[in-house]
Amino acid sequence: MRRSLGPLLAAALWSVTPGFLAPASAQEAPVKVGYAKCAHCLPVALLPGLAKGATIEATGFNSGNDVLTALIAKSLDVAQVTYLHYVTALDKGFDIVAVAGEVNGGSECLSSKALNLTADDWGGFKAAVEKAKAAGTPLKVAASRGNAQDIHMRGAFLKQGINPNKDVQFVNIPNPSDHLAAMQRGEIDMVCSVEPFASQIRMAGAAVRFVLPYDQAAGNLTNLIVTRSDVIAKNRAGVQAVVDADVALVEKLKADKGVWVDVINQKTGLSKEVAAAAIENAEPDYRMHRAKTLAIAAMMRDLKYIGRDVSADVEKHMDFSFLEAATRKTRDGLGY
Repeated sequence: MRRSLGPLLAAALWSVTPGFLAPASAQEAPVKVGYAKCAHCLPVALLPGLAKGATIEATGFNSGNDVLTALIAKSLDVAQVTYLHYVTALDKGFDIVAVAGEVNGGSECLSSKALNLTADDWGGFKAAVEKAKAAGTPLKVAASRGNAQDIHMRGAFLKQGINPNKDVQFVNIPNPSDHLAAMQRGEIDMVCSVEPFASQIRMAGAAVRFVLPYDQAAGNLTNLIVTRSDVIAKNRAGVQAVVDADVALVEKLKADKGVWVDVINQKTGLSKEVAAAAIENAEPDYRMHRAKTLAIAAMMRDLKYIGRDVSADVEKHMDFSFLEAATRKTRDGLGY
């Protein structure tokens, strides 16, 4: 008799509340969102708690390159990447659609104490570059190749008359969390790192701030929320739910920096002091900046990071309709 209670109870509940006990396979699958592990990216981990109308599953990756790879491989539905990743993907002909911004900033160039540079001392840096180059031992400048900080640094150098491909020796350190150790070991003379690792380097006394490299075509633009056209076609409501949550997230970050500090602390293990310093170099912004994106694409072509003019693709693959629905603003007020 006891064995029959389970099936009978289930049947009774099913008859009273049709669909209440529907199997998971019949329910809407979660929207899979990926993000990188940096100060301006980690808030994406909060999207699931802000979602309405869909379930969001957020997963962290070591870098934006890894996130983009997962999106293209269809392991993700939506990804937080950078404007630079967006342009690179278009250059390669990948199916990618930008739907919102998230947080900008997060880049800092730090110099070794041996260079004896003060903040924004481009004259002193250029003199050091020329001296080292003439001696046959060019300065070693590190970044994580292809991320926003790499491009910000290269653009800023180029604007100051320093060729990042010829005047210095570039050192690729893919995982930004490894930047501190490389500087401590004296393997590099300068690094353009991402927050919170830039603040970690500075607060550990391993290097000093040289410049925030925003004086170039990209400005401080960093993050985009992107998806693929097949995801939009299959689950437009899910993409809209992500953008709605993103808009709510940006407003939350503006109103409560404590939430931001907490998520950085929890996801990286770095202290709240480092996290608090990191977000001073970050700007929540859900807009997509079309004109500057075109300028970024032109700069990336000049730097030979892309091989063709992708201006038409940039225009074609920015879909403002989700932001318009989320904010009830027209695209002209959303960065178009």
